[in-house]
Amino acid sequence: MVIAGRPVAVRLRARVPALTTRVVARLLSDLPVYAELPHEEIAGDIADIVQHNLRLFADVLEHRRAATDGELAQQRDSAAQRAEEGVPLDAILTAYQVGVAMCWEETAQDAGPGDLPAVLEIMDRVLVLQQQLTSAVSGAYLEARQILDSQEHGGRHALMAALLTGEDLDGFTRRTGLRPAARYLAMTLALAPHPDEAGAGPAQGAASGSGAGAGVAARRKIRRIRTALDRFAGTPALTALDASGGTVLLPVSEPPPWDGPGGLRDLIAEATRAAGVPVTAAAETASPDGVPAAVARNAEIVDLVARTGRAPGLYRLSDVLLEYQLSRPSEALRGLAGLLSPLDAKPELLHTLETYLGHGLDRRAAAAALHVHPNTVDYRIRRIDRLTGLSPARPADLQHLSAALVARRSV
Repeated sequence: MVIAGRPVAVRLRARVPALTTRVVARLLSDLPVYAELPHEEIAGDIADIVQHNLRLFADVLEHRRAATDGELAQQRDSAAQRAEEGVPLDAILTAYQVGVAMCWEETAQDAGPGDLPAVLEIMDRVLVLQQQLTSAVSGAYLEARQILDSQEHGGRHALMAALLTGEDLDGFTRRTGLRPAARYLAMTLALAPHPDEAGAGPAQGAASGSGAGAGVAARRKIRRIRTALDRFAGTPALTALDASGGTVLLPVSEPPPWDGPGGLRDLIAEATRAAGVPVTAAAETASPDGVPAAVARNAEIVDLVARTGRAPGLYRLSDVLLEYQLSRPSEALRGLAGLLSPLDAKPELLHTLETYLGHGLDRRAAAAALHVHPNTVDYRIRRIDRLTGLSPARPADLQHLSAALVARRSV
């Protein structure tokens, strides 16, 4: 098929990169939903699918045929992902229409009177491809939404609710026919916000995080977390997640290893990479009857990790035994916290103490973190000793100082 003496498919393929940029720019300018999407999504998935469609159109024209089912697989996958992220179907179909229209304009712009037969054939191919795209995208989108809705309101949701509330599971099984696994890996996740959740999409700048783009970014993050969890378990996980985190129950035959290949640390590392945000997690394997208590402990552990300023990652009770015990209400807790009350009016001393202990009593590392000279750290530690009677240099005092810092965060 030739227009103006040049094969249309060859010309179109040569212009794919530039045309992709123009199509994406048009989507951002004409469709508010796309203007609010995360930059990561626009520069990645959206640009990729636009480029795929342009190359598909060139193949359709070159071989004078309709698109095959296999050639539409990427469009179906993309539609399913957009469904999971909550992008409206009408916006997706409009985007495809815009892309096809611009592709038609690109191929026909140099046509002369003698090219009328080729122009008419191209138009016919355009209409067929548009129909195929609409059918494939709509079908995949609606199927994905149906699956999501059934998961949210179906048996898995009911099973997770029964496990978390401590419902009589024998009665639950008789009533629903659903049988819990022999044991579950109970996890509590805390997810940091993704930069795109601030709503700063490519056409927004530093816009408010209340727009549709922020919601899409949050759902995208959750979807990627769920994918990593499902892959690890080999079966769909039971999850109750929002943008800040939540609870996960993974059916397991045996307690999974904590470290090593395929262990839980690898799972959290993979979830962190997939979501693009720091992930803090606490995990414990429990029988179905023990799930509520395990989830409650995990939530406390994640909260303690956050309050004590520890790095994101995977934790268990043994990692925070001191903090956990000292967080139990008691008169001793208030007494420990009171050991540092002389520093209440000296926040720079309290901050220095926390930093010094946090860096393993390394004065140079603490000084670097505080942006002061090491001698300043030494001076402040001496002042702490004079005010409290406690010095990190004395082993017995060091234990009291560490416990007092934990206690202050717990009262």
